[in-house]
Amino acid sequence: MGLLLPVFLAFLAALLGALYLLGMFRQRQPGEPPLDKGLIPWLGHVLEFRRDTLKFLERMKQKHGDVFTVQLGGHYITFLQDPLSFGAFVKESREKLNFSKFAVQLVHRVFGYVAAEGDHNILQMSSNKHLKGDGLEVLTQAMMSNLQNLMLHSIGSDANQKTWIEDGLFMYCYNIVFRAGYLSLYGNFPHKPAEGGEKAKEKDRGESEALFYEFRKYDQLFPNLAYGVLLPKERMKAEKLMRFFWDALSVQKIKAKDNISGWIWDMQQARQEMGMDESMINRYMFVLLWASQGNTGPSSFWLLLFLMKHPEAMRAVKEEVDKVLKESGQEVQRGGPLVNLTREMLMKTPILDSAVEETLRLTAAPLLTRAVLQDLTLKMADGREYFIRKGDRMGMFPYSAVHIDPEIHPDPYSFKYDRFLNPDGSKKTDFFKAGKKVKYFYMPWGAGVSMCPGRFFATNELKQFVFLMLAYFDFELKNPDEKIPEIDVKRWGFGSMQPQRDVQFQYRLRY
Repeated sequence: MGLLLPVFLAFLAALLGALYLLGMFRQRQPGEPPLDKGLIPWLGHVLEFRRDTLKFLERMKQKHGDVFTVQLGGHYITFLQDPLSFGAFVKESREKLNFSKFAVQLVHRVFGYVAAEGDHNILQMSSNKHLKGDGLEVLTQAMMSNLQNLMLHSIGSDANQKTWIEDGLFMYCYNIVFRAGYLSLYGNFPHKPAEGGEKAKEKDRGESEALFYEFRKYDQLFPNLAYGVLLPKERMKAEKLMRFFWDALSVQKIKAKDNISGWIWDMQQARQEMGMDESMINRYMFVLLWASQGNTGPSSFWLLLFLMKHPEAMRAVKEEVDKVLKESGQEVQRGGPLVNLTREMLMKTPILDSAVEETLRLTAAPLLTRAVLQDLTLKMADGREYFIRKGDRMGMFPYSAVHIDPEIHPDPYSFKYDRFLNPDGSKKTDFFKAGKKVKYFYMPWGAGVSMCPGRFFATNELKQFVFLMLAYFDFELKNPDEKIPEIDVKRWGFGSMQPQRDVQFQYRLRY
């Protein structure tokens, strides 16, 4: 009996410690948001959350209001779903709400990259230099050249230019936009005088096609990889794909290319100067590929599909494209020079801009997450205050809180190409809720320190692709009555959503 008592007490202490870690004893304290731990210790609501994030958060909001704390896989996350109070989340200091801590864990899990101190600052500085202003103009020109190579290389061949080509719309858009973006950022095969420029362009087409094929396989594994729930066989597949990209995007291979973007070059150089191992720099190149090219392809699919399903929108955008071309002194004609679509021209398309923003409102759904590094008081717009514990996390899901809020965006599930235009054709920025102006009425790129630094380049990619499609091609759905496919709910929180199925369309050169 003398031996059994210490053993029993040790077991009891271990059991109580385990239950504490599982969150069994956490209770809502005065001043804290409503707490919903779920029925499963430690896991809490994570299974329902992963199954359909939108439905889960809407259920929690109906049950608890616009601020609530839930247990998800061992973490307590307080969700803020009142758009009038978003400033309290976005503007809070990094000493209290930190994005980097969460991002570091994610990039290690899904890309094998171990972040270095100062990573975020390097990214911001290089992005400001190369993805905005004059740097963006250079990148836009490179994107134009690569889109022409991928979309228009067959012009002038002996093939019948007026033959309809059938394809899946999602795969076509994703393929073209991804490949053109990749070539614009990571460079082109060098032109060898003996072979001529066309040979190098042919190599670009072939290599980028093979890379996209592998990227698409990885992209389909991404949600489960991010949540850490891949089956062993899928995990092995993901690791094999990672190794493929670490090699394909390696420092040595990229340095052998021409026209490497300043953005990629700066990223490599900065890490080399930090003394980072080259193998880890190769992994970071993969991070940048997914971050820059994982969302624009799916977004271009939705944009073209919405235009084809809404003839009035298609006419308005097409007329604007024709007007911009005419004002630039250019004309699309058989045997004539290819259109040079400049950044200046892209700044004269308010109707297309609104259509892009409406597309992203309907289909972009990032989950914004911060680690709570210090106890803090969340001050709501209506005067309420909530205490948030150190060690927890905070999150916002703008898709449900803003994008589909019928008070902010009436008839929220309908595509209205001119939703972001005033009657005089200027950009609309005044949206209201409960009679108050909403500052954060549109958040496909995130907000604050986690706001996508490549959003201007990504928007240009979308616009250039659609501009060329409208200028050079006739295209239509194979089935005019085709229903818009449902969103793949497994991808909530990871940026641009993808469809549950592809849609068949056909296209042909207009001239």
